[in-house]
Amino acid sequence: YEYFIRRAAGLGTASQAPDTDRYDWQHGFADLLVVGSGPAGLSAALGAARAGMEVTLVEQDFELGGSVLCQPVGSPQDRWLAQMLSDIEATGKVRILTRASAFGLYDGNTVGVIERTAPGRADAKAGIPRQRLHVVRAASIVMACGAIERPLVFAGNDRPGVMLSGAVGTYVNRYGVVAGRQAVFVTNNDAAYLDAIALAGAGARVLLADLRKGTGQPLLAQARAAGVEVQLATAITHVQGAHRVRSCTLAPFDIDQGRVIGAGVRRTVDLVGMSGGWTPTVHLTSHRGIKPVYRPELGSLIPGGFDKGHFGAGSMMGAQTLPDAIQGGWEAAREAAASNGKSLSAICPMAPDDGATHLGFTSVGPIMVDKPSDKSFVDFQSDVSVDDVTLAHLEGYQSVEHLKRYTTLGMGTDQGKTSNLNGLAVMAARRGLGIQDVGTTTFRPPYTPATIGALAGRSVGAHLQPVRRTAMHDWHLAHGGLMMEAGLWMRPLWFNTSAATLSGAYKAEMDIVRGQVGMADVSTLGKIDVQGPDAAEFLNRVYVNGFAKLPVGKARYGFMLREDGIVMDDGTTSRIGDTEFFMTTTTAQAGKVMSHLEFLLQVVWPELRVTVVSVSDQWAAMSLAGPSTRDVMRAAFPEVDFRTDAIPHMGVLDVTLTGALAGVRIRIIRLTFSGELAYEVYAPTHYGQRVWEHLLEHGKPWNLRPYGLEALGSLRIEKGHVVGSEMDGRTTLDDLGMGKMASKIKPFWGDALRRSEHLVRSDRPTLVGLEATGPDAAPSIGSILFFADDAIQGHGRGHITSTTYSKSVGKSIGLGLLQGGITHVGQEVIAASPVHGRQYRLRVVDPCFLDADGERYRG
Repeated sequence: YEYFIRRAAGLGTASQAPDTDRYDWQHGFADLLVVGSGPAGLSAALGAARAGMEVTLVEQDFELGGSVLCQPVGSPQDRWLAQMLSDIEATGKVRILTRASAFGLYDGNTVGVIERTAPGRADAKAGIPRQRLHVVRAASIVMACGAIERPLVFAGNDRPGVMLSGAVGTYVNRYGVVAGRQAVFVTNNDAAYLDAIALAGAGARVLLADLRKGTGQPLLAQARAAGVEVQLATAITHVQGAHRVRSCTLAPFDIDQGRVIGAGVRRTVDLVGMSGGWTPTVHLTSHRGIKPVYRPELGSLIPGGFDKGHFGAGSMMGAQTLPDAIQGGWEAAREAAASNGKSLSAICPMAPDDGATHLGFTSVGPIMVDKPSDKSFVDFQSDVSVDDVTLAHLEGYQSVEHLKRYTTLGMGTDQGKTSNLNGLAVMAARRGLGIQDVGTTTFRPPYTPATIGALAGRSVGAHLQPVRRTAMHDWHLAHGGLMMEAGLWMRPLWFNTSAATLSGAYKAEMDIVRGQVGMADVSTLGKIDVQGPDAAEFLNRVYVNGFAKLPVGKARYGFMLREDGIVMDDGTTSRIGDTEFFMTTTTAQAGKVMSHLEFLLQVVWPELRVTVVSVSDQWAAMSLAGPSTRDVMRAAFPEVDFRTDAIPHMGVLDVTLTGALAGVRIRIIRLTFSGELAYEVYAPTHYGQRVWEHLLEHGKPWNLRPYGLEALGSLRIEKGHVVGSEMDGRTTLDDLGMGKMASKIKPFWGDALRRSEHLVRSDRPTLVGLEATGPDAAPSIGSILFFADDAIQGHGRGHITSTTYSKSVGKSIGLGLLQGGITHVGQEVIAASPVHGRQYRLRVVDPCFLDADGERYRG
């Protein structure tokens, strides 16, 4: 039904095509940021500049002036605007951003601004961005965001040809466009009089229906002198026309009762201009969590307060006339200058009053009649009507947040800028409360829709984050390495010199490691230097097992936990000296572990004398594994004694080489990931490729070959080693079968919560090995595990975390998490993949598929 729903709702679908436009980021700084270039904003910018402040002025329009741009050309207000712009330019202290929307106010006086390129000028090839995101940090901020005209609510108010009164006036005065020839304006405030006068001056026949019983005599006389027919205490009740406005019905109205009190008269029109008052734009101030307050005399919400260094001005603060707005901007500039140690003594350049009290309106709710002929809309974008709000009240959705979500009031791209106050007024009336008692919904950034491309800037595709390459990267490419992304790193997945396909290559590379000797690039491992008098004690608290008494020259495997008792990462740490340790982490968690260690030292244990430094980029690393590994190492590094007594399993040795690599200092650690006899060789990054090629050259007699990430992962599955697939942020030590590793005689980070009730449940899935019962079974990672007599539905008993084909075992094998764990060894389970529509029978086995006694790597 999606097609029909989208057609009915008017919702489109997001494009999946690549965005070919260019976007930029720019950071900016100012003594004062002024948001809005209406009369108040211009006044604030000029005042601050004359006080000696560096000012950034942001305006969403393509011209400065705000409401003054809608005044007739050549009017006193228009001349005042021209003079203000000239004065601002003369100061040389105001940076102006037009077509720029301030969409969010954040901590530290930071404002997000999106600047749009003029239509037709964006050109990615020429380097001209479609949009530019400005992150502006200012000592002070003046918000002169203005006010938005509010619609009236009456039957048929969504017909094409029903417009906001201010829009009609703007078309006439700013663009020279007449929106209709026979027009009716309906208003509860003075501003619509100026719009009606402008349209009448352009030759239209105009009637103005004022819901109030009267207005200022000068404005009334001016309207009638311009040929505008004015009817006081009159409301619009209906709009007629199938596809556009053709007529409307006007009737006597009692504003005190808020109801029509007499029969209506139909009038032929092609345009209806409506004005139900003005809503101050309080969004930016509300982004800081400050709730707006309702002013009954204005019928509007205004900012409820400001953070330090923030100021408000103009109609946003309730200024009702043009002079009030200008003076308010000047006073805001004076306060901002004072907060920055400057003073403003000049006199504010005032503009002539236009005769209208813009915010001086009498608030009214929906214009109600006994039998409305059409819907009265509150939210035009989401098609929310008065009846919808009434129904929400009857259904019990009376909280403003519930009302919003039940009716979708204010949930469109406009976020209720024209509709929220009207919707709140309807709900307040139904509840018999004032708007101030009903409350408001929460205002959140962005104020206007923000393009995802602008937020990303140039950080897209390969530029999202820096691509990291190992010291041997170019060698891999030159020798058939097929690269893949591993986080930010590029790693060889397999080498096409081994076979023509991935499936054939990784199996051939596994054979090399199991039968002779292979070498893998493991430079992507996280490497952290831990030094200080308390380094041993620090590591003893970080890891679940003991590190305080680790001898110099030895490495130890360990786990570290999150605060909630879940496994964070595993890895080895070597003791290089009494106060120096060398930690390695998984590739995926390297950054997280580094941040974790820094947090513990700075916040939890600041008394410990320890320094941690990431040295991941300092070392290139390569792992040699296989029965012939010791022979290759002896040939490559004859100056090193590789007897088991000299460098036993988990032994560490720093060596300064002689011969062809004389002077190069390397680190050798005897440990294994594949289950074979293995050594890890760490060399300074700028010597990494030379050491790699040196090993390959001296390993030729034993057929030393490189192997990729796919073979590396398959080898570890055969040995039952866990990686990120098993340590997925949900598993505990006990889930992974490593509970006995945790010390019982020392505290460590995460120890308290790892015994939480939900983490020690007997039905938690734990690590098992899985092997196919048939030669053709190849279960997928993520497949759901069920016992043989289970219904194949729901979450099952666990899932598969890793799979591969093992030539050593002769069938597909894998690791998984299964309720009951290894107590089910020998039993059959069903692996179901709803995504692929497949099911396989597997047998539960021990997670270690070969050399359970460790004879190979201890040899």
